[in-house]
Amino acid sequence: MGTVNHPEELYTFDEAAPTVPAGLHLVAGLTGFADAGSAVAQVTTSVLEDLDTQLVAEFDPDVLLDWRARRPVITFEHDHIAAVEPPRLELHLVRDEIGQPFLFLSGYEPDFQWNRFVDAVTGLAARLQVADTTWVQSIPMPVPHTRPISLTVSGTRADLVEQMSVWKPETQAPANVLHLVEHRLASTGSQVTGLVLLVPHYLSDTEFPDAAVAALSGIAAATGLIFPTDALREAGREFLTRVEEQVAGNAELQRLVGVLEERHDTYMEGNPVASPLTDVDGEVPTADAIAAELERFLADRRTQGDGGE
Repeated sequence: MGTVNHPEELYTFDEAAPTVPAGLHLVAGLTGFADAGSAVAQVTTSVLEDLDTQLVAEFDPDVLLDWRARRPVITFEHDHIAAVEPPRLELHLVRDEIGQPFLFLSGYEPDFQWNRFVDAVTGLAARLQVADTTWVQSIPMPVPHTRPISLTVSGTRADLVEQMSVWKPETQAPANVLHLVEHRLASTGSQVTGLVLLVPHYLSDTEFPDAAVAALSGIAAATGLIFPTDALREAGREFLTRVEEQVAGNAELQRLVGVLEERHDTYMEGNPVASPLTDVDGEVPTADAIAAELERFLADRRTQGDGGE
């Protein structure tokens, strides 16, 4: 792997890149680490497929990516390779539902060159004179699917932390590269917001539409941007209906979900519980039984997605 000495060498501007006006919001979400409920992946698909987008810059996967860990996807048709879809990490100029422009950084989380990548992103933010940066991540937590998805909010926006952040832990955890971007931007006095969704851990390996809706709603609250969510909301209703069918038919599942609900509600009522995830003794409830029972539901859903319905 070649050495990159300058952060700006990590990316190239598209030859047809539009002129980017100053003062835009920068929205970011990268996949590859702790994307519970596929929230970031669904947000990326929704933004790039449902809104007007123009490519601004693309990062170099030969420098940033471990190809053996995240291989390109091929389409094989009978006797030949019809298409190759490599992983992409790109910056787009996007217009929301009412035509407001913003910048959207999406794609894979880099495997290599993290410090230079942080330099590159913060340098791009300065070069393009963005007004602020908002990034999103989702993590699995033992919370019930029967309650709205909560957020942990970080960054420099005290108003958003006060209004939106439900869980405010003091802890150590593995970082997303965008945590490092946030820390760098905050240290330079730039305005930055991190939105971390707390997704039911027994649904973390699914494509949970409500997680994407919560992410887009959080971004909207931080930026004033307007996103189309009708299709995701409808998919979410269908998804939760299937989950509820599984829960309703199993007394043990009902009991375990009830325990999660009780602890969540106790925390939300302001009672002296350390977090919405534990009881007063600090015990975290297991979701093994829930996960086992939902395996059949998920297998059924995959079969239906392949044409089983």
